[in-house]
Amino acid sequence: MKFLRTILDQQGKQFEPGGKFEKLYALYEAADSFLYTPGETTKAPSHVRDAIDLKRLMVTVVVALGPCILMAMWNTGRQAHLAIQGGALPLATWQTKAMETLGLAAFDPSSILANFVHGALYYVPVLAVTFMVGGNIEAIFAVIRKHEINEGFLVTGMLLPLTLPPTIPLWQVALGTAFGVVVGKEIFGGTGMNILNPALTARVFLFFAYPAEISGDKPWIAAQTSPDGFSGATWLSKAAVEGKAALEQGLTWNQAFFGDIAGSMGETSALACLLGAAVLLITGVGSWRVMAGVVIGTILMSTLLNMVGSDTNPMFEIPFWWHMVIGSWAFATVFMATDPVSASQTNTGRWIYGGLIGVLGILIRSINPAFPEGWMLAILFMNIFAALIDHYVIQANIKRRGARYAT
Repeated sequence: MKFLRTILDQQGKQFEPGGKFEKLYALYEAADSFLYTPGETTKAPSHVRDAIDLKRLMVTVVVALGPCILMAMWNTGRQAHLAIQGGALPLATWQTKAMETLGLAAFDPSSILANFVHGALYYVPVLAVTFMVGGNIEAIFAVIRKHEINEGFLVTGMLLPLTLPPTIPLWQVALGTAFGVVVGKEIFGGTGMNILNPALTARVFLFFAYPAEISGDKPWIAAQTSPDGFSGATWLSKAAVEGKAALEQGLTWNQAFFGDIAGSMGETSALACLLGAAVLLITGVGSWRVMAGVVIGTILMSTLLNMVGSDTNPMFEIPFWWHMVIGSWAFATVFMATDPVSASQTNTGRWIYGGLIGVLGILIRSINPAFPEGWMLAILFMNIFAALIDHYVIQANIKRRGARYAT
């Protein structure tokens, strides 16, 4: 490691002001800070010192995403194997050929290793394309603006693949990533300046630009309906058509909670999301107020719809405990709604922000049949109003203090 440190120090002179490659300093600094902690320290008082910085914050979120990433690979592989067994997925795909080359059966859903490897063959290419495209765009903007490449895209690059179906074309992944980074973040000034969640911006762009590859029956590998029968639709899509009966007759709540169902690669398991939530809450990186607000808003809105009822809309009868385990509710609540940049910053504002996300998400999911999954739209909509919520919370605090200390 000392040898590598020496090489970096020697080459660093070429990238400093006056050096041959000074315009590319951002690229050198990114590699140096990725491998080592910064060597510069402040000398004069006084400064606020904290053990947490941007790099540690982003790495903590990546660690919290670990269970969802593992679940994404295992479940994607398992659903592919179930589809192969049922004849819904042909053996001629390059993934199955790769499995056979590795000596693993590409049709055994009971094999944990085979599930992981086959799922990785879907997940890793999407992850690689996301980082190649997004990382290069971040580097280009950093060089043009002459500032350091920060770790902001690290989390965005990990989040986006988990929100996508396993069969999405890679060129669409590249296009969506570029849109999310440029429009969702860089036009606002980069990390810390964006008002929209970049990963959700990319996801919503793909949803509206290529709905056939993102929603409906086409993207999903398989969902087991009987030992010999398979359907491409997700359970959320089934619930939108057949209501609670489709859920209770086709799978158990525990199965949905664990995530052994078809869906976006990293969003099917509420259990994996809960494990990630524990990491975020223990470290203080994620806001428990936002999460609690989403839970409360979800319970209140879904219960209200249950009470109102509908003869034409089966989603009105879905209770909140089913809403929380199908679709992306858990993933959105834990990782998307709690984005520290685009969410509300005041404690009271976080309650309001999270509560409205829960209410809007259930409304969009239940009332509009075109959007059976409404959380990305609900969160992006509330991203726009997060600063306004904080403004009125602060103004209310100022008025209360003024009344309290008026003479």
